[in-house]
Amino acid sequence: MKQWLKETLDDLNLVDDMASAQGFTRLSYTAEEDDSIAVFKRKAEELGLSIREDEAGNVIASWEGSKPDLPTVASGSHLDTVVNGGGYDGVAGVLTALGAIKQLKDDGFTPEHSLEVIVFRSEESARFGVSTVGSKAMTGLLDESIGDVRDLENVTVKEAVQACGYNWSEFAKAERGPNDFKSFVELHIEQGTQIEDNGYDVGVVNGIATPIRLKVKAQGKAGHTGTTPMDKRNDAFVAIAPLVPYVQSFTKQLNEEQKTPVVATVSTVDLSPNVMNVIPDTVEIGIDIRSVDDDLKKRVADAIRGYVAKLEETSTTQFEIQELVNNTSILLDKDLRELLVQLGEDLDLQPLVMDSGAGHDVMNMSTKWPSGLLFIPCRDGLSHHPDEYATLDDLEKGVQMLATYYKNMSQSE
Repeated sequence: MKQWLKETLDDLNLVDDMASAQGFTRLSYTAEEDDSIAVFKRKAEELGLSIREDEAGNVIASWEGSKPDLPTVASGSHLDTVVNGGGYDGVAGVLTALGAIKQLKDDGFTPEHSLEVIVFRSEESARFGVSTVGSKAMTGLLDESIGDVRDLENVTVKEAVQACGYNWSEFAKAERGPNDFKSFVELHIEQGTQIEDNGYDVGVVNGIATPIRLKVKAQGKAGHTGTTPMDKRNDAFVAIAPLVPYVQSFTKQLNEEQKTPVVATVSTVDLSPNVMNVIPDTVEIGIDIRSVDDDLKKRVADAIRGYVAKLEETSTTQFEIQELVNNTSILLDKDLRELLVQLGEDLDLQPLVMDSGAGHDVMNMSTKWPSGLLFIPCRDGLSHHPDEYATLDDLEKGVQMLATYYKNMSQSE
């Protein structure tokens, strides 16, 4: 199995060797994503699976069960990447799902429920700033207005999908019915170090932390840096700067008081006019707040609003706060989570029940069907980077987990 995993990992990444200083760039709805999907189709066909594409370009590899009228048991992930990203984010889930099918076929297993491996299109937001397009189409969650969103080359989503042979106006037809799936489980690299730090083998995810995102704008007054006296300035950067360490310190304190983690990051800064000899007159900062506990996210956001109000009271600078995103966090299916923990223990693996700070296709699938998320370790938690890495041993553990999941769920009660 390890040799098959290594060869297939290379093939899906379109390389002969995973060592790549520049990493991997397969943006959504591009020829590079298409090329990787073509490899997936070939590998799936070699395993005797039938292939179809839906109207959004999602690729479904199917193993028909002995009772094909029963709902399908599925797994899968994505093959697109960020710019200069790693070769495991998304790929690991597709690879291990195929590997699980291979293992079951090698063992002579016959499923009653049909089994599917799904490659979702356009999971990453790297090209258009919009994520999980394929799984949103499959679940009926797609906002058709994003068709006019443009990438850095001024290409719209509509134009990009058309270049790949799809019709944006047909995407809604990719939606699957409420009884189509018995369950869906996605496997992914952790993109963190909880499994590694705690000495576990795999992670079984309880919930996915979606963000509240705020944009805070400070409006001061520009002036000459050499001639404006220090006591006559309205420097927007100076006025907003105390907010940065406050976000860090308040959130750290909240974590000391609460069992459920919450994180907050000042992750963007836009300063104007951004000229060496001009006092900054406008500064905008972006703040990303995440937790599986929506009340904790709200507490951080409310604290930020209160602190900004105090800053405004003690300065001549005007502040404005805009809420860009406020998504309800996702709790995955409890019964399926408990089953995955039990299956891991049956394999003599140690599963860590944990939360995910990053979003994945499974969060869309979970809105319609019982869904779960498995993590395998990635070295030092590094992801979205050329040095992203998961061992063949951990990939094989992922295969074992998914094979056991497929086998357990594909038998009718």
